[in-house]
Amino acid sequence: MSQRQGVDLSYEDGVRAVELARESVESYVQHGQREQPGSMREAFYERTGAFVRLESTRGRGSLRGCAGGYRSGDQLGHVIVDAAIEAASEDSCGSEVSPSELPNLTVSVCTVKNVVLTDDPLADLELGTHGVAVDAGEGGWLYPTVPVENGWSEHEYLDRTCRKARLAPGAWQDDDVVVTLFEGQVFREREADGSIEEL
Repeated sequence: MSQRQGVDLSYEDGVRAVELARESVESYVQHGQREQPGSMREAFYERTGAFVRLESTRGRGSLRGCAGGYRSGDQLGHVIVDAAIEAASEDSCGSEVSPSELPNLTVSVCTVKNVVLTDDPLADLELGTHGVAVDAGEGGWLYPTVPVENGWSEHEYLDRTCRKARLAPGAWQDDDVVVTLFEGQVFREREADGSIEEL
């Protein structure tokens, strides 16, 4: 098992990360433009991975887009912008976010702190602490908060990450499937364009 340190964000950094992701989504959806991070907070110059999730607040709510990666050679500020744009594009959930949807979207950002390469994911996985990435099939990952929100066991969490990568449940046990665990800080809007909390 090996680890790599990432960045540790303050609450203010986390708030700015979510604001930057929202600004990037809005700039892309409304004007087709890539938002520039501008003068970034010091933590945003660190080179680490990040993920952005967009969820609809309409009806029962649903995942509207997600993108990012647990490893990156780019600065965090640029990773957040790129992930936000990809999450809002048709590449994420099959259809591009439309301007009319923006008032009904909540934005969350997960910044990567530690990456754990593991030979025994079931033993090493800590629910609520680790996100899971599967580097096989089409590739797939899930936020650290997802299994807690859904009441999943470690086994179910690994199975569902495999399904997201379009692999059979249990594929995480195969020798040719690489499973990576990552610790992350998650910040999200409590409601669309509302106050921000750290999970």
